[in-house]
Amino acid sequence: MILGIDVGGSTTKIVGLKSDATCIGMMQVEAGDQVTSAFGAFGKFTAENNLRMGDIQQIVLTGVGAPYLKEGMYDLPTKKVNEFLAIGLGGLRMANLNAALIISAGTGTALVRATGETIAHVGGSGVGGGTLLKMAARFAGANSFATIKTLAEKGDLSAVDLRLGDIAVEAIGKLSPTTTVSNFGNLRDSAVPADIVLGLINMIFESIGTMAVMATLGDNVRDIVLIGALSAIHQAADVFKGLEKLYDVKFHIPTNAIFATAMGAALSEIKY
Repeated sequence: MILGIDVGGSTTKIVGLKSDATCIGMMQVEAGDQVTSAFGAFGKFTAENNLRMGDIQQIVLTGVGAPYLKEGMYDLPTKKVNEFLAIGLGGLRMANLNAALIISAGTGTALVRATGETIAHVGGSGVGGGTLLKMAARFAGANSFATIKTLAEKGDLSAVDLRLGDIAVEAIGKLSPTTTVSNFGNLRDSAVPADIVLGLINMIFESIGTMAVMATLGDNVRDIVLIGALSAIHQAADVFKGLEKLYDVKFHIPTNAIFATAMGAALSEIKY
């Protein structure tokens, strides 16, 4: 059994793979610090899957919190793997693709180009889940992803964004009337927190989606895969559909995409 563990700031994702890469389970645990969340994830995962110490062949750590586990875990074989490698391998596996540009949207955003031969970090942005959480808290009083997702369901983008149909009477190229001209460029006095939250989500996904599209220009890789914490926000699919209509790309948001980096960490032990 190989355990891939993606240790974030306070949230840890863990994936268990058999030696033939069959997945036996995935789990996420939150705690107050990296070490507590990592050991809590390990304990809960092994208990719920009836694993003994002798069943574990290797633990593979990745993520910003991995360096905090300097002594490994429970004297079991433990190694650390580059996060970009884990993102690439996990993104391809989750989307069942041989080549793709992976958007890892967590606190910030990283772009990783992954094929069967090479995996490379090609860029990124400070815009991501941290942006959404803090701005939603500051401007809409929404202090959790759960509240953000609930509010966004009731939001109205026309109360926030300036769109092409607001200022143009004729079509411009392939741009539809709902194409965003200016994020928050039409913010009304009557806008409610739900509108602001939806506007933030739209702005963030348009930003990282467009950045990903630009990274594929001149490349034969045309599939783009979203993984990470923001993959759980379903409005991403609507934003990406709009980008697909403008550019020759295909966006994918796999099931369980939040576990892709942990999956990639475990896969690195099998593949490399």
